Amino acid sequence: MSSLTDFRCVPCRGGEPTLTDEEIAGLQPQVSEWVVYEKDGIKRLERTFKFKNFVQALEFTNQVGGLAEEEGHHPALLTEWGRVTVTWWTHKIKGLHRNDFIMAAKTDKQYNA
Repeated sequence: MSSLTDFRCVPCRGGEPTLTDEEIAGLQPQVSEWVVYEKDGIKRLERTFKFKNFVQALEFTNQVGGLAEEEGHHPALLTEWGRVTVTWWTHKIKGLHRNDFIMAAKTDKQYNA
């Protein structure tokens, strides 16, 4: 079985459907520490990562930013002392796409590296 980290993001164009609740339920076990929630009518994936200090949190933020640039898919990042909150969703379709789960898995892999 392939891991989500084996996939690259594909360019998402407007007009593509968002994932159904059933599709989300099928992908979520692969990123089990992420929470799906809805804000402003848009489903998103979010996880907060813990660090010992601000410097480590900022380094991780920059690593996720580099990954996002590489893949062409960008999250919302909140960097605070000792933690970074990463939120993925696909802006063009105003909801969740498979790309968001791929990037969540790659974010986890970066954290665990």
